Parts: sequence; C-alpha cells; structure tokens
Amino acid sequence: MRKAIKQGSPATRLPGRRAGQFGFTLVELIMVIVIVGIIAAVMGPRFFSRTTFDASGYNNQMVALLRYGQKLAIAQNRNVFVRLNGNSVALCYNATCSAGARVLAPGSTNTASAATRQRCVDPATNVYDAGWACEGVPDGVAMTAAATFYFDAAGTPFASADAQPTLVSTFPDRLALSVTGAGVALTTAIEGGTGYVR
Repeated sequence: MRKAIKQGSPATRLPGRRAGQFGFTLVELIMVIVIVGIIAAVMGPRFFSRTTFDASGYNNQMVALLRYGQKLAIAQNRNVFVRLNGNSVALCYNATCSAGARVLAPGSTNTASAATRQRCVDPATNVYDAGWACEGVPDGVAMTAAATFYFDAAGTPFASADAQPTLVSTFPDRLALSVTGAGVALTTAIEGGTGYVR
C-alpha cells in the first residue's frame, strides 16, 4: 500500500521556492512597468486627441454624402451638384446651392454638429439649415477644396463647367480628396468614368 503524500511536503514543493510563495519576480514587474510606460507614451497622445477621431469621422461622413448624392441623381433622374469648398461638403440641385435647390439630408436632418451649424448656412441670410445634406469640417481638421461638380442622371461625374446636357465630361479620371487632422491623412477618390466613391 502506498503512503499518501501530504500537501506541503518536500515531494510536492517547487524547487527554489518556499511553500506559499507565489507571484512575479522583481525583474518581471520592472519589465511590465517599462513596457506599459512605453505604450502609454507613444499611444496616449494619439488616443486622447479628439482631432484624430474627428478626421476619421468627417471622412466617413463625406464619403457617405458623396455616395448618397450619386444614388440620388440616379434615383431622381436629375443632376445633383456637390460643393466641396474646404469648409463643408454639400449637395444641391444647382451649382449655386440656392435655398430652394438644396438636397434634403437623409433622415431629414444633418448631424447638427457645431462645425455643421457654423458652416452650413444660407449665404444670403446667414441662417443654419438643419435639413440640408451638408456637413461642416470640424475644428482642427482640414479638407482639400475642389471645384464644384455634379452627378448626372446616370451617376457619372461632370465638371460644373460642362454644358448640360452633354456626353463629354471634363471631370478628371480620378479626383482625390484629402482629409487631415492630428497627423492622420485620409484620402477619398471619385472615379471619373463611373462616379464610384472610395
């Protein structure tokens, strides 16, 4: 018959450790603290900078509005103009974006952010239009300005100077738009032949 080995007897103890002694060594603790410190120093400022998130969010809003404008032009069988003036991206039914020719925002309202309330106003009355498909560039974020262009009823982009109706587009093969903020640069492209936004 075998003898039962008691817990804590020399046969069950780990070599080099006393019974009841568990945890990390001092070297392991110091290395963990050093690694956490390096990660905090590198990622902390980027994580706590709102501008990084604003740039990414605005780029997503811009892409969504551009795609909405193209699909709206196809669905309504009419031209939809895109205004990219560096302060906002807006959709209209004519090149001047007059009050009666503004595209209604999806869901009947835009985001109403502070930047949108400041930059999506009627130039004649200086009054904010909450129902307009327009989004303002947030503070600390920059967007490359581009000439106004329009999507025709087939969803093809045309330069605003192109005579309507026309089959010949002077829109570039690819229009690249850049949104930057806090060291982050995001690029959106509009393909000339198809109007595809990516």
